[in-house]
Amino acid sequence: MSLSSQAAEHPRLHQLSQTNQLKALMTIIRDKNTKRGDFVFYSDRVIRLLVEEGLNYLPVNDKEVITPMGVPFQGVSFQGRICGVSIMRAGESMEQGLRDVCTSVRIGKVLIQRDERTAQPKLYYSKLPKDISDRWVLLLDPMLATGGSAMKCIEVLIEAGVKEDRILFINLICAPEGVLKMLEKFPSLHIITAEIDESMDAQKFILPGLGDFGDRYFGTED
Repeated sequence: MSLSSQAAEHPRLHQLSQTNQLKALMTIIRDKNTKRGDFVFYSDRVIRLLVEEGLNYLPVNDKEVITPMGVPFQGVSFQGRICGVSIMRAGESMEQGLRDVCTSVRIGKVLIQRDERTAQPKLYYSKLPKDISDRWVLLLDPMLATGGSAMKCIEVLIEAGVKEDRILFINLICAPEGVLKMLEKFPSLHIITAEIDESMDAQKFILPGLGDFGDRYFGTED
C-alpha cells in the first residue's frame, strides 16, 4: 500500500468530500498560470470549507429551543470555546476564513523557522490567548510537508496547557510522510485536509503541490 493510501485510510485524517466542486477549486489554485486574485479567491473558498468541516469534530450538548411557531425543537449547541492559532506566515491566510465562520474568535500566532545550525524547527515567536488551555484549538497552516513546523507548534500548544485531543489541524494540502509522522507522534490529534498529495521531492516540496502557498497568496513571488 502506498504512503498516500495509508494516510488516506488513517482514522484521524479527515478529507473533505472529493466532490467535483472541490476538485475544480483545487485545480484552479494548483495551476501555475492562475493569477493572484483568483488564487486568493478560490483558496478562501476551500479554506472556508475546511473550517466548516473542522467544526464537525467539536463536541456538542443537546439543547432544546422554542421556534417562532411555539414548538420545541431538539437541537445541539457547541460544548466549550474555540480559538484559532496560525503558523506564520502562510497560516495567516486562513484566519479570515475562520473569522467568517466564527465571529469574534480569538486567534493566536506562532512563528517557527528552521534553525540553520541544527536544521531543526525553532520557535521564534508565540502569542496565544491567555485562556487557551480551556479552549479547543484550530491550528491553521495550508501546507503540510515534513510536518516539522506543525509538530513544533503542537508542542508549544501542549506546553501552554492545551490538551492534545483538543487540537484540530486544518490544512489544504498534505504530503503523506508528514501526515503519518504527525499522527504517530500525537495519537490524539485530528487532521482535516482538502487533498493528500503523492510525495515530496528532494528539497521537501510537496508533489504535485501548488508551489509556495504564502508567496502566491500574499503576492511575494520572485
